[in-house]
Amino acid sequence: MRHYSIPRLVTKLLLPLILLFALYVQFHGDFGPGGGFQAGVIFAAGVILYSLIHGLHNARKIFPTWLLRFGISLGVLIYAGVGVISLFMGGNFLDYGALDHHDPVHGQHLGILLVELGVGITVAAVMITIFFAFAWRGR
Repeated sequence: MRHYSIPRLVTKLLLPLILLFALYVQFHGDFGPGGGFQAGVIFAAGVILYSLIHGLHNARKIFPTWLLRFGISLGVLIYAGVGVISLFMGGNFLDYGALDHHDPVHGQHLGILLVELGVGITVAAVMITIFFAFAWRGR
C-alpha cells in the first residue's frame, strides 16, 4: 500500500478518531449504549485498518503475540477479580454494591466500569489475535 497515498492519508486522519471513539464507548458504556464489547470491537477494527494499510509486519511490531495473550488474560482476570473481590467483601459473585459498603451506588458504578474494562480488553485482544491468525495463514 505504499503507492496508494489516499488510503494512507485517510487512515492517518481517521485512526486516532477511531481509537478515541473506542475509548469513549468504553468509558461511557455504563451511562448509555455501548460498553466493553463494542469498544473492544471498535478498537480492534482500528488496529485491523492499520494493519491492512501499513502491513502485517508493522502491526505485529506494535501488537506482538505476547502482548495480545497478556491482554486476553488481563481482561479475564479483571472480570473475575471484580467477582472475587465482591465475594470477599460479603456479597455475591459480581454483586457490585458490595464493593463500597458506605455508598452502594458508587460500588455499582465502580464494578460496572471495571467489568466493562475487562471485557473491552479481552475482546480487543481476541479480535486482533483472530485477524492475525487468519492473515498469517497464507504466509
